Amino acid sequence: MDVALLADVFEKFRDISLHDYDLDPCHYFTTPGFSWSAMLKKTGIVLDLITDIDMMLFVEKGIRGGVSSIFHRYAKANNPYLFDTYEPTEPTSYLSYLDANNLYGWSMSQCLPYGHFNWLTEEEKIKLDITKLKADGSDGYIFEVDLEYPTSLHSSHSDFPLAPERKHIQVEHLSPYSKELLQNLTGKQCLTKIEKLVPNLYDKEKYIVHYRNLQLYVELGLKIKKIHRVLKFKQCPWLKKYIDFNTEKRKNAKNEFEKCLYKLMNNSIFGRTLLNTRKHKDVKLCHTEEKLNKETAKPSYASCKIFNENLVAVEKKRVNVLMKQPIYVGFCILDLSKFLMYDFHYNHMKSLYGDKIRVCFSDTDSFLYHVETEDVYEDMHQYQDMYDTSDYPPEHFLHDIENKKVIGKFKDETSGTPISEFVGLRSKMYSFSFEGGEKHTAKGVTKTASRKLKHEMYKNCLFDKTVTRSEMNIIRSESHVLYSKTINKKSLVPFDDKRWILNDGVTTRAFGHKDNI
Repeated sequence: MDVALLADVFEKFRDISLHDYDLDPCHYFTTPGFSWSAMLKKTGIVLDLITDIDMMLFVEKGIRGGVSSIFHRYAKANNPYLFDTYEPTEPTSYLSYLDANNLYGWSMSQCLPYGHFNWLTEEEKIKLDITKLKADGSDGYIFEVDLEYPTSLHSSHSDFPLAPERKHIQVEHLSPYSKELLQNLTGKQCLTKIEKLVPNLYDKEKYIVHYRNLQLYVELGLKIKKIHRVLKFKQCPWLKKYIDFNTEKRKNAKNEFEKCLYKLMNNSIFGRTLLNTRKHKDVKLCHTEEKLNKETAKPSYASCKIFNENLVAVEKKRVNVLMKQPIYVGFCILDLSKFLMYDFHYNHMKSLYGDKIRVCFSDTDSFLYHVETEDVYEDMHQYQDMYDTSDYPPEHFLHDIENKKVIGKFKDETSGTPISEFVGLRSKMYSFSFEGGEKHTAKGVTKTASRKLKHEMYKNCLFDKTVTRSEMNIIRSESHVLYSKTINKKSLVPFDDKRWILNDGVTTRAFGHKDNI
């Protein structure tokens, strides 16, 4: 019965794919591979591949993921919508959780590179006026620059610093509060050597950035000290047709399966552009002793895994790596997604509220703000064109389907239900409560164990400086044999190495802030 039901679902998937893309998914191993072919077929684009190793390394160096960090660790709202806790004598404030509709879909709808890559000469760099470059021009640019972050901007930008970069945070970067936590909770004197994307206020050296982001950073106060290299390319919104097609299909989808399918068809394109062929492995399966001896005798032999007396897998070191993915597209998608988030924060929210607004956390495509204002919903009403309020209750004055699922518009994740309290411990480890419920995340914790975590446990972890452990049942695979095991691991930890935490344990500043001493 299960197999028959699954076959029906797959046949429905085939029908949709053949109707919408004129391709049969049975000829593909994965949906992302299928989606890539569908995109090439629908757009007709021919993408140049970079053959200059310096250009390839240049673009690779600039690839940075989404910003995910806790900027203020605790906030409590106080407004008339919170009937049980509202204090009229205290300042009126709101916790607003906003999410960008299909952020990467918006980025993929912008002008993206497709070929004709070349370095600018020294003379061309001098003549280039960054401020006059057009977002929809036929030529695009990737810059390598030295940037100065003026100290006059440190206080106003500390919540959400511009130009994030991958950094290896060391103990000497931490605040005294964080050093004490590190010692008391872990007994360690050092941090892991893993690089993390950390928004900071340090000056940047040889920072690689898309020209639209650079324009925004300069507009918001950063100063260009030196331009090292500039990569020029031809661009156009060649992917927009495909993104719009899937977005419209998802908007009109009649069931959850179709909604997820069209979302995956869009999002997987971004993933394919950043497919890292360097990480592919070269593995040979050997069924005979003769073949095994031949493979293990090669200089490229790395290791082997014995499955049984008749089957051995031999892994070899990569001799050749074929760089066949247009990673320059993925780089631009990532940078343009940051452009939208920074533009929304500084040119809308920060411009509207000034020092009355504070970012509690950001996670790639979302913000949670603590705002002091009389009525945040009335404020949204004044700028309704920027928001998707289609999920609000029909009786709510903000309800409007005009921007339903429109990419790049921001929506209220709680659909008008006021958030009362927020606690953030570290990236992807936070909780907030609202009328009738609470939502929390804990990276690395199974869904079953996560359900046992409560909002109060996050508060206790933050204010009492305690560690919460959870017991989890997990499934592992060894030699392609599945087995289950029970582990006990830390689920909630108050230590965060992405921010300079002040002695109150709640307020934080960005690394590089002039007051961090």
